[in-house]
Amino acid sequence: MDLPLLYNGVAKFEKSAVREVCKMDVPLNVNVYCVDGLCGQSKEVVLDRKTEEVSHLVVKEKDAPRAELLVPVELVTETTPRLIRLRCAKEELAEMQPLLRVEVVREEIPHYLPDPYLMPMEVPETKWVTVSRESIPPGEVAVRQGARVEATDGLVGRLDEFLVDPVTEQVTHLVMREGHLWGQRDVTIPVSEIDRLEENTIYLRLDKAKVGALPSVRIGIR
Repeated sequence: MDLPLLYNGVAKFEKSAVREVCKMDVPLNVNVYCVDGLCGQSKEVVLDRKTEEVSHLVVKEKDAPRAELLVPVELVTETTPRLIRLRCAKEELAEMQPLLRVEVVREEIPHYLPDPYLMPMEVPETKWVTVSRESIPPGEVAVRQGARVEATDGLVGRLDEFLVDPVTEQVTHLVMREGHLWGQRDVTIPVSEIDRLEENTIYLRLDKAKVGALPSVRIGIR
């Protein structure tokens, strides 16, 4: 299913004749705060495949029922590498749409009647089953921390977070901090080098050597 993509924010400014670009973190698996205190953790970002804009942040509630909720990105007021702040109260957060919706559907399950003289006869049996579906609009994708990042010649690491332009809300880079091929430095990959997104895997247009040669992007605080 096509889903939206989520990314970090970017602020641009001029310094003399040289343009400097400051990126804003949209970190995953960090604490999220409402205006009245700690409310949960960031789990996923939801991105639009065509526009590369972040539409929602997925927040898992701190308290029961600990649902994963779709939070519009417009409610984010601050992000740092360690936390995210929202402009809503916990009560408002609890009313937001859950990432997963539960549905009861009817399915036909094959059932075979044995016969000692004939081939077993298939008799469809109808049952009602419970299924969970993601409540993500068509054309968007949800991405979690730890998603595989694949170059054209193999695995290069796993996703840690995104960088987003805070003005346009477009993803600009994905960030690998640990578990990649180039030691302790942050590896920042422009979103333009993403070939396609599949469930739990990001495919690049670059080979490993070109990924290793990419410059690091300075990450700032919103």
